[in-house]
Amino acid sequence: MNEHARPRLLERLSALLMREPEDREQLLAVLRSAHERDLLDADALSMIEGVLQVSEMQVRHIMVPRSRMDVIDINDTPDRFIPHVIATAHSRFPVVDRNRDDVIGILLAKDLLRYYAGEEEFVVRDMLRPAVFVPEAKPLNVLLREFRNSRNHMAIVVDEYGGVAGLVTIEDVLEQIVGDIEDEYDFDEDSDNIVREHAGQYRVRAQADLAAVNEALGTAFPAENFDTIGGLVIDRLGRLPRRGESIAIDGLRITVLRADSRRLHLLSVQRVPPQPALASGEDSPG
Repeated sequence: MNEHARPRLLERLSALLMREPEDREQLLAVLRSAHERDLLDADALSMIEGVLQVSEMQVRHIMVPRSRMDVIDINDTPDRFIPHVIATAHSRFPVVDRNRDDVIGILLAKDLLRYYAGEEEFVVRDMLRPAVFVPEAKPLNVLLREFRNSRNHMAIVVDEYGGVAGLVTIEDVLEQIVGDIEDEYDFDEDSDNIVREHAGQYRVRAQADLAAVNEALGTAFPAENFDTIGGLVIDRLGRLPRRGESIAIDGLRITVLRADSRRLHLLSVQRVPPQPALASGEDSPG
């Protein structure tokens, strides 16, 4: 064999083995292969997947919908709204002027310590921080960068007509990368496993019991081989799905909102309207 050809052959083999991924799927395939060979642990792989997924998601995918927002009315006295602050245990609250579409600022719960300190001039309006408004379609990676630069932790989400659609926090974005960030106030009551967002659409935790799902959605999923809706999705797909994947099951479209390399966390479940039957003699499209 020609000695001069040997380095060229080695260079070609090295280039083939070290070829850079050409798209996101190839990159993920390389990372998952590294995980299978114990070069990358499961937590690291999950976070990398989360970072990549965040770049493809929008605020509307993770926001707390308007109906579930905990707000304070500026017209209420502290004695009236402070029990609500204590019960919900959030660190910051949107403040509205009677109407949820009229958000006038953000109140930090810690500022209420002044009230308990007995300040004579305790005026809630003077303590409000400016509210940040973002559109539903804003990419999550852009929002995270803005949160970091501005040091804001909450934004009010508005729809195309300027109405309030919900809210989003920096914790909501970070949970897409590192998984659920639980604190002493988080809880797992069955009633929170299935949340109706609007007509025909639900946000469902993957560990929600199938019997509860059937009762809430009017479905009849069998539970012989699994107990949760996450188990149902995995069974129908035959594998663990990735974030953003969807599957149609018995008139429902189930989309994975949050998952890692080990399990499902959160699903979006939406009723799919039945397709109208073609009239006799009518050609199908295509």
